[in-house]
Parts: sequence; C-alpha cells; structure tokens
Amino acid sequence: MTNPLPRLLGSALQRLPYLGLLALALIAGNSYAGSREQALQIHNRIAGVPPSASVLEQMATEIDAGQVADAVRIAMNNEAFYSVTLKNLATPWTNRDRTVFAPLNDYTATVIGLVRDDADFRTALYDNVLYTSSASGLPGYSIASNAHYEAIEAQGVSLKDTLMRRDQSALTGIPADATSGVITTRAAAKAFFIAGTNRAMFRFTLLNHLCRDLEQVHDTSLTPDFVRQDVSRSPGGDSRVFLNNCIGCHNGMDPLAKAYAYYDYEFDVDADPDGLNGSIHYNTEGTIDPDTNSRVEKKYRINSNTFKYGYVTTNDDWQNYWRTGMNTHLGWSNALPGKGAGAKSMNMELSHSQAFASCQVEKVFQNVCLRKPANQMDRDKLTEITQGFASSGYKLKQVFIDTADYCKGE
Repeated sequence: MTNPLPRLLGSALQRLPYLGLLALALIAGNSYAGSREQALQIHNRIAGVPPSASVLEQMATEIDAGQVADAVRIAMNNEAFYSVTLKNLATPWTNRDRTVFAPLNDYTATVIGLVRDDADFRTALYDNVLYTSSASGLPGYSIASNAHYEAIEAQGVSLKDTLMRRDQSALTGIPADATSGVITTRAAAKAFFIAGTNRAMFRFTLLNHLCRDLEQVHDTSLTPDFVRQDVSRSPGGDSRVFLNNCIGCHNGMDPLAKAYAYYDYEFDVDADPDGLNGSIHYNTEGTIDPDTNSRVEKKYRINSNTFKYGYVTTNDDWQNYWRTGMNTHLGWSNALPGKGAGAKSMNMELSHSQAFASCQVEKVFQNVCLRKPANQMDRDKLTEITQGFASSGYKLKQVFIDTADYCKGE
C-alpha cells in the first residue's frame, strides 16, 4: 500500500503561502490601526491632504491620551478643511447639476464661514448673514457679479483666515426681514429663482438640506387647496394622473413655496441670456407688479389658463401641510407654529426639523467615512451623532469630530 504521507505533506507545503496570507488578513481585519495610522486617516479625511510630521505627532499624542476630538480639531485647523473639504461639501448645493465643479460663490462661502465660526448651522437657511473676504486686492461684493469669490479662489486667498461675517441686507439691499441665509444669496437666486415658478428653489432646498426629493414626501391624502393654476387637473385628459400622482407633491409643496412669492432673479435676456450678470430681486412693501396687481412676482401666474379655477397667489403667507399625514416623521418642531409669512420663517420651519439635522449628519458621514451607512451599527451611530449635533447647539464641526472618531479605525 502506498504511503499517503508524502503527498499530504506536499499539498500542505504548497498551500502554506496562501494560508499565511489568509492568516495575516484575518489578523489585520481583527486589529485596530495604531494612533499614528488613525491620525493620518483623520487628517486625510478631514483636510483632504496629508499632515506634516509634527502635526501627525501632535494628533497621535492626543489620540493616545484618549482626546480624539482634540486630534480632529488639529486637522480642522488646516486651511484645506475650509478650501477643499467644506467647499466640496457645499458647492453641489449651489447649482442645479449638483456638481462640485463650480466656482466659489456667496452661498458656499457663507456655509464655510458659519461652520468655521461654530454658528448654529440651522441659521444657514434663515439668518441675515453673508460672508465675504477681508483680504485686500479683491473686487468688492456685487449683487450682479461673482467676481469677488472667483478672485478669492484664483488668488488662493485663505478662507479660514479672511472670511468675514456681514449683514446680508447691507450688501444686497434686501430688507433684513426678507433675507433667508443662503437661500437669498446671489448664487442661490441665480440657480433656483431664475425663470420658472420658484418651485425649483423649494425643491432644491428640500434636496440639499433635508435629503428628500419630492417623490419621497409624496402624499395624496392632503388637501390640494393651494395648488396653483398652472397645474393641470387632467394631464393628457386623464384626471387620475393628477389625483394619483401630481397632487401628492403639489398639495404640500405649493403652500410652502408661497413663501418665495416676492422673489425673482432678474437679468437682461437679450444681452445676457445665461444670466451671468443678473441679481436677486425682491418686491418690497408697496411694490405692485403690473401683471399680478400685487407684490407677487408675475412668475406665479405663469400658465394661469391651464386650470383657471386653481389657486391664485396673492401674498407670501405659507402653511406646512406636512405636519399631518405621512410626513410627520420629518420631525417638525413643536416650538414653531407651522405657518407664517415669507421665506425666513418658512426656512426656519424646514431647518428646525429633525430631517434637517439628520441630513447634515448623513452628508458628513459619507464625506468623512467615504461610504454610505451600511448596517445597523452605522445607523445607530448616525442617530447618536445627530443627538450630539443638537446638544452642541447645531455646530457642524461637532458632527465632523464625532464622525471622524467613529471611522478612524477603518
């Protein structure tokens, strides 16, 4: 009988390299990166650039001492956290293509400034605020040009050191009570108030700041009494299309988008068809639009013959019908009345929701962890970080700190 031992030994020896690699992989997969490796990853994720040797050592020392938050703050002190990480986070919110490949503008700069200053991030949607650079040699801020911000970027001016908080109303001429944070910046107006019916501004605010598109808040059970005249009640001659589809978005959106009734983006269509030199416009008290015979911009009467019995907008009063029905899960604040007048109070309604807070956490998580939440552990951590965001006074830096701590060993 042939002795099988040599054959078995030979087979085992051939498999040793594979077995060794497998063992190493298993060991690595069940171990945690050391403090220097964690510091390097945190810095790369937070600032987008590698740290210097001295900064790496400082961060590793803080991590060894159990002070991960201080290590993250060291990474945040790098200029690239502002000019790269935060700029790339906010820039897609400023254009309809939702692309990061767009110039710096007043919307993005204001987001960056609010984060740097540890402001309540909810105020980004409603405060009388706008950030410009205090650096010398730059064109001044203009409501008809983006030259100030393009020069900041072209000249490599520090966003961390030179951004200066200013009253938006003093720069744009819009009354203070009509300012609404980044929503009434020039960049936002150029992207979302231009042409159309101002529903675009509402939809993209919902997308960018509550992480919901209209399909995700679709609810056919609500009263459609504020659906405007431009919405057909029988698209293609079939009323079922309206009753089962269109109504589910418009019955909630149109009563809220009324808040933008006095805003437009004006430019010379013939000389400047792309609106590059246009500016935000607001009908102040006493202004009468000849097409509406009220303060309401004429765009709110576009296609008014589509269904002449539809709602006619006469003011900027708004109501949040989503406080009832399936969209109560967005977590509306009980401290707010759910109705009001104008963009400022309506965007406060949106930004004081639980959906707004969780949306910011989700975006930072993907930015820092470089992935979407993948399991229940991730989802539980998102809930915990969202609670920390609220308890910190809605400071977005705290979200970066907590997220970087969670992902530091990956």
